[in-house]
Amino acid sequence: MACRVGDIIALVEELAPPYLAEDWDNVGLQVGSERAETGAVLVSLDAHPRTLEEARSRGAGMLVCHHPPIFRPLRRLVTDEPVGALLRDALVSGVAVYAAHTNLDASPHGVNAALATLLALRDHRPLPAEPLEAGYKLVTFLPPEHVAEVSAALFETGAGAIGDYAGCSFRVEGTGTFTPGPSSRPARGEASGPNVVSEVRLELLVNREGLEEAVEAMLSRHPYEEPAYDIYRLHGPACAGLGRIGDLPEPVSLGRFARKCAKLLGSPALRLAGDPAAAVSRVAVCGGSGGKLAPRAREDGAQVLVTGDVGYHEAQEAVEAGLAVIDAGHYHTERPVVPHLAALLSGRAERSGLEVEILVSDVHTYPWIDGGAE
Repeated sequence: MACRVGDIIALVEELAPPYLAEDWDNVGLQVGSERAETGAVLVSLDAHPRTLEEARSRGAGMLVCHHPPIFRPLRRLVTDEPVGALLRDALVSGVAVYAAHTNLDASPHGVNAALATLLALRDHRPLPAEPLEAGYKLVTFLPPEHVAEVSAALFETGAGAIGDYAGCSFRVEGTGTFTPGPSSRPARGEASGPNVVSEVRLELLVNREGLEEAVEAMLSRHPYEEPAYDIYRLHGPACAGLGRIGDLPEPVSLGRFARKCAKLLGSPALRLAGDPAAAVSRVAVCGGSGGKLAPRAREDGAQVLVTGDVGYHEAQEAVEAGLAVIDAGHYHTERPVVPHLAALLSGRAERSGLEVEILVSDVHTYPWIDGGAE
C-alpha cells in the first residue's frame, strides 16, 4: 500500500519512542506533513544542505535524521541564515524532515546498540539501565449504561491500542457508594443519605503523548459531577539507557582494541587515554558525547569507554580512576546507526506492506580536516 510520512514516523517511534528523549530535546517531525505520500525515505545522521539535495536527487520525499535541524527555539525564519535556508529548501522541495535524537540514543535499537554490535560486544545492556516506560493505564468508574459512550470517546483518541489491536479495554462490574453534599446534584441515586449503586470499572492503556487528550475525552462524556479516575504509570523491562556496556569475545590489549575501533569506525583522529598495554574485556560505549558516563561505566566494571567529544579534564579524571577512554569522535561513533536504522525500518516497512524504499545516505557530514590543510 502507499506509504505516508506518518507511516514512517510510526515505525521510527516504535523503535525509539519520543518519551525516551531528554526534556531539552526537540524530536519528531521538523518539516512537512504526516499525510504526504513518499515512495522513498533517506536515513542520514544530519539534516544538511547536502543530505537534503541527496534526498531530492534519489527521489526521497522524507529525510529521517538523528540531529534535529530545529534544536533551539526559532523566533524567526530568516532564509539568509543556515537553518532558515534549510527549512525553506525542505518545504519548497517537498521533503519532510524527521529527527530521532536522544530517544534514538536511549533506545535498545538505537545509536548505542548499533555501536556495540559493530564492536562485537557480547550481551550488551543499557548504561545506565532505566525502566522503559510502557505508557499509562487509565481507570474510571461508570454507570453500566454509559460505558459504551465513554469507551467510544476514549477509543477515538487512540486509547486502548495494543500493538496491532485497537479498542482494547477491561471491564468489571462492582458496587460504588457515595453520600451527596448539600449543594451536589448526583446523576444517580438519592440527593440525601448514603447511596449504593452498581458501577463498571473501565480500564484502558494510553501512551504518554495521548494521555491528556484521553482524560479530557473521558471527562467530557462522564455523567458524574465528580468523576473518579486513576492514572497508573507503567514500566516495561529495564532496557533503556544513554550508553551500553558489554564484553569482548576475549581480552585484548587496549592499544589493539583502539586500533580495531579506528578501523571499524573509520575514525581518522582517534584519541586514546590510558595504558595501551593494559588488558580490556568489558567495554562501555556511548555514541556522540558520552564523557559524563565515565563514572557509571567504571562502576559497572568497564575497563574502557568508547565515545566522542571527551573533555581534557574528563579524560584525566577517568584515567586516574582506572578507566581508559577511547575518543573516536562524535560523528564516527554515531554514524553506525544510519545503516542500522535503515535496515530496521526496511524490515518493518516490508512486514507492514508499505510500498517504500529505505535508503542509506552516502553523504558524510564530518566537518573536520584532520591534521590541517596542506
